[in-house]
Amino acid sequence: MSVLWTIGYEKLRPESLVAELQAAGVERVLDVRLRPQSRKPGMSKTRLGGTLALGGIAYEHRRELGTPPELRELYRSASSEKHARAAAGFREHLEAHERAAVDALAAELADGTAPKTALLCLEEDHEVCHRSVLAEALTERVPGLEVVHL
Repeated sequence: MSVLWTIGYEKLRPESLVAELQAAGVERVLDVRLRPQSRKPGMSKTRLGGTLALGGIAYEHRRELGTPPELRELYRSASSEKHARAAAGFREHLEAHERAAVDALAAELADGTAPKTALLCLEEDHEVCHRSVLAEALTERVPGLEVVHL
């Protein structure tokens, strides 16, 4: 059985993020932010990649799996109705525009040779983050894929 982890760094410092990923046995982080920039020190693409590498964790940015700007605003809302609309919109976006990217990642995870992988985004709560929608799309493509939200 394959396992896919997800994590949001919103309340973590870089060294805490690395420690949590290491404790879970994660070997590779796929940054699924559209724009891998952050106001949080150490969480932008280059510095984050370097910090993860020092911890023995590979870093890849998968821009195509990020949230389009028009959906990001819905995710930022405190409304559960808007979160549901954002999730449905992101699912539609993935299937209409990024199906090949999702299929490619699913193939990586399904063949059993991929490093132990975590999807990374900002949002702490996976239930209001696009990475849960992506993880769900992957479980539909990879039989027996288990998702663990850190």
